[in-house]
Amino acid sequence: MSEIAGYTYGTTAVASSPIALDEFEKLKATVLFGAEDERYLRMAGEVLADQTDAILDLWYGFVGSHPHLVHYFTDGQGNALTDYLGAVRARFGQWIADLCQRPYDQDWLNYQHEIALRHHRAKKNQTDGVHAVPIIHFRYMVAFIYPITATIRQFLAAKGHSADEVEKMHQAWFKAVVLSVVLWSVPYVGEGEF
Repeated sequence: MSEIAGYTYGTTAVASSPIALDEFEKLKATVLFGAEDERYLRMAGEVLADQTDAILDLWYGFVGSHPHLVHYFTDGQGNALTDYLGAVRARFGQWIADLCQRPYDQDWLNYQHEIALRHHRAKKNQTDGVHAVPIIHFRYMVAFIYPITATIRQFLAAKGHSADEVEKMHQAWFKAVVLSVVLWSVPYVGEGEF
């Protein structure tokens, strides 16, 4: 794997998540994420591994077709920051692999918090040293759950798995995306309210 700029998973550059592992286990139980989902998420990771560029092309095409979403990759004057888009794309591709293949342990939990901070004004733009708009508004992170989930099914179905296997991979993916976005909400929620 080539080095990805700004990808600091499992390093000391990533602070500890404020969410304890036992609290995370309760979140997993709440979205009905269990051992079967882990198994099918690993399968999804294998299925998606060589399709990452095509997935990102689709997702970036979606973002690019909506000016209100491209806005978050601009200097605030409407000028797209193409280097920034490229750097985020590389990490977004790695996120697909991490979501499916990494164990949901303390390192994973910590990195979800890092991703959260990078969307929030707490750390947005710092990783890439850019002067883009200072925050990704929370409403779009939540709303993005649907396109990220709906569009992945075609890729999960591309390798000849049964309809039942594709459905189970898709459900596991959906639950994992919801868990991620819940964790990414932490900086947006007032103290004591999460």
